[in-house]
Amino acid sequence: MKIIIITMFPKIFKNIFNYGLIKKAIVNNIIKLIILDLKKFVSLGEKIDNYSYGGGGMVISCNPLYKSILKAKENNKKSKIIYLSPQGKKLNQNYINNLSKFKSIIIICGRYEGIDERIKSKIDYEISIGDYILSGGEIPAIVLIDSISRLIPGVIKNKISINNESFYNNLLDFPHYTRPYIFLNMKVPSILLSGNHFEIYKWRLKQSLINTWINRPDLINKINLKKLKKIFLNNFKNFINK
Repeated sequence: MKIIIITMFPKIFKNIFNYGLIKKAIVNNIIKLIILDLKKFVSLGEKIDNYSYGGGGMVISCNPLYKSILKAKENNKKSKIIYLSPQGKKLNQNYINNLSKFKSIIIICGRYEGIDERIKSKIDYEISIGDYILSGGEIPAIVLIDSISRLIPGVIKNKISINNESFYNNLLDFPHYTRPYIFLNMKVPSILLSGNHFEIYKWRLKQSLINTWINRPDLINKINLKKLKKIFLNNFKNFINK
């Protein structure tokens, strides 16, 4: 996937992607990351931002942003344009699943009061990462890129790991344990040491449902029971075949 970021503050992204899975994906050419500095698209006599008509704060100007979009789409005509703002549709795992299927995306990082409304006709998706205010779209862009990259084929080799993560099936994750077996007089649940993979799967599914019910009851009605049943039966078949 090609990811192009349009931002007023490119230095924010200088080191953030030099770690972990995204770094490996960039090194292995699974992800190509391009950062466009919006300030470089300001012509003589123009301003990168200006006062809002009718009063209020500063708004990112049309011309520099439009020119940066044209540059981003120069060799990527079919790229989907994403604008990050508090007014957008709230990001969730299903949304991320869909975005991860695109070959190329352009991410516009908002600032101040946002962008001139007339530019929005060029935007495919307006996205918010939550019901709170941030200084700009750069941090949401990092969140978006990190969440999308995990689903791009080749970034995470263990597909089972992805399927078990929180929110993937509208379920929160189950508890995880590692060595030592006893810590502060608390033992690892014996089922996890049983070697019975199907019983372990059932235990984890139950714990996921309990976690979701307690911490995110709003997700319960979103659980696809048919899909969950299918996954359960597939795991049962795999256990029987072994």
